[in-house]
Amino acid sequence: MEELLLEYLPILIFLAVAVGLSIVMVLASVLAARQKPDSEKLSTYECGFEAFADSRHRFDVRFYLVAILFIIFDLEVAFLFPWAITLKENGMLGFWSMMVFLGVLTIGFIYEWKKGALEWE
Repeated sequence: MEELLLEYLPILIFLAVAVGLSIVMVLASVLAARQKPDSEKLSTYECGFEAFADSRHRFDVRFYLVAILFIIFDLEVAFLFPWAITLKENGMLGFWSMMVFLGVLTIGFIYEWKKGALEWE
């Protein structure tokens, strides 16, 4: 049983050091920083102007559309890096598969562009 507990000793030491450093850093920032809050620091910051409506009002659908487009093209980049690294091993089938994937994404991008989804009024 003692051997089993000794195997967990490095993990416990690591956790103790991590918690200790965290506490030291928080205390150091509290002691070193100036603690003089004013009305500007305590006010709600939202795009540089005061909120003029309830936070539960409807948002324009374009916000969500831009977010979805960002996710789509972010995923494209996430697939491109591993593909580019393993291009030699993939061969021609891997190359043309990625070209089809990029073609579908390009067609989707052109469709969104033609529909005016990227226009901001």
